Amino acid sequence: QVQLVESGGGLVQAGGSLRLSCAASGRTVSSYAMGWFRQAPGKEREFVAAINWRLGSTYYADSVKGRFTISRDRAKNTVYLQMNSLKPEDTAVYYCAADHDRRYSTGSYYEEEKYRIWGQGTQVTVSS
Repeated sequence: QVQLVESGGGLVQAGGSLRLSCAASGRTVSSYAMGWFRQAPGKEREFVAAINWRLGSTYYADSVKGRFTISRDRAKNTVYLQMNSLKPEDTAVYYCAADHDRRYSTGSYYEEEKYRIWGQGTQVTVSS
């Protein structure tokens, strides 16, 4: 069973950058899809970005395109979310999620219910 641990959250001023990490343990995730979701206070959890580990294909929410980049490090079994030009509306708890890539088609990486493995979350706060 895969376990996920996020890190890298914190407090940053608007316009700044943060890099989140999601370390996978328990087994290799070479045949998995991994995604980032976020949940702001009083709002539903929403998709941010995803990557197909095997293919390297990436997917982004419109709200973060051009500002956020998802990537993977095979040697470290870790996925990263580089967040640039942060805005106060990016403030949320960010969650890493994963599941076997056979569960996905092109349009389904955005769907929260496709991911059965979740991390505990890491807080990102962007001040104005």
